[in-house]
Amino acid sequence: MNIAVDARTLETRTRQGVPGPARPPSPAHVIRDDAEALAVAHRLAAEFRLGASERDRNHARPLAELDAFSQSGLWSINVPRAYGGPEVSYKTLAQVIAIISAADPAIGQIAQNHLGIVAAIRTVSDEPQKQLLFGEVLRGTRFGNAFSERGTKRAADFETRFTDHGDHVIVRGQKFYATGALLAHLVPIVALDAEGRAWYAIAERDAPGLSVIDDWSSFGQRGTASGTVLIEDVRVEKTHLVPAWRGYEAPSADGAIFQIIQAAVDAGIGREALNDTIRFVREKARPWIDSGQDHASDDPYTIQAVGDLTIRQHAAEALLDKAGLALDAAVAQPDAESVAAAQLAVAEAKVLTTDIALAASDKLFELSGTRSTLAAENLDRHWRNARTHTLHDPVRWKVAIVGNHALNGVAPPFHAWS
Repeated sequence: MNIAVDARTLETRTRQGVPGPARPPSPAHVIRDDAEALAVAHRLAAEFRLGASERDRNHARPLAELDAFSQSGLWSINVPRAYGGPEVSYKTLAQVIAIISAADPAIGQIAQNHLGIVAAIRTVSDEPQKQLLFGEVLRGTRFGNAFSERGTKRAADFETRFTDHGDHVIVRGQKFYATGALLAHLVPIVALDAEGRAWYAIAERDAPGLSVIDDWSSFGQRGTASGTVLIEDVRVEKTHLVPAWRGYEAPSADGAIFQIIQAAVDAGIGREALNDTIRFVREKARPWIDSGQDHASDDPYTIQAVGDLTIRQHAAEALLDKAGLALDAAVAQPDAESVAAAQLAVAEAKVLTTDIALAASDKLFELSGTRSTLAAENLDRHWRNARTHTLHDPVRWKVAIVGNHALNGVAPPFHAWS
């Protein structure tokens, strides 16, 4: 018996699960092309930005915003054209996530696992399952996430399992870091079969035995509600049992697709932190007494620092675009060479987007002065969000992957985190 896990289970059971959201009353819009995807993202970002600080301050869950986001068609932008989707470029998809994440990175992150699951279905599902699940996505159904577990030795180790019951399976386990599950319509659960292979068992959000606990207590990315999911003998029909393990039997871009969306969230955080720095320096900051200037924006050291951050932000976004194009090539013709190229490009983008998200959200206070730390400004949310989100998949390993390939010709490891 695992005493630590059992004690945690008993503790969690004392808390109440949160009911899931209603499904949309009408079908979602279907985006026509890349240009429309970007235009819709900019329109929604302008709306989401207005309440982002208050949502962060109050730990509010962005249900209305998510409904607008998924109904806009942006949650189906990587559904293949053969199934009625727009199948935009992954360069565009990453830009969409960065645009939304600049306005509210919690909302951008919630979409990450949904879009990753859509990509995985394309790779591993049979024809009837693709028709079924892509149809759900095009109607506006949101996938959540019940992947990661606490208490296991490594991130890739899972204790959640299912048993076969003919036309359905029964799933049992416990998850944490379940971004998006609270406000999802369907919850993909990573569970192992009797052979130890990983599947996505996609359960109804309010299925009997499935409890989503609103217990996310991190200081950043508060609106993601990335808390606990209890899975107590949850029934999942085999129509909704997706063979995730097949995505890593042969070269595929699935892992890199999950990763580029993480990098795009960080690019958005960096962009907004830099924009708020520029705004605050122009409007509220005071020049230092030795500068001889009347305006903080004329301080030569401030000008130099903003120039440096701007260049680093542009470099990060350029690598993000490059990674998106590499992913397009790998999706179109997946082989060992194209997939490795996509993994390396995404790794490089992730290093620079992590760097700028942390640097811009920290430098904001140095350049803006003490007034920028006041609670009324809530500018610390940028650093809190950056510090929390950039902990996904440590970039020290991304640097090592790039270096080992450059020096020794070693291809990146092939798994869901690379």
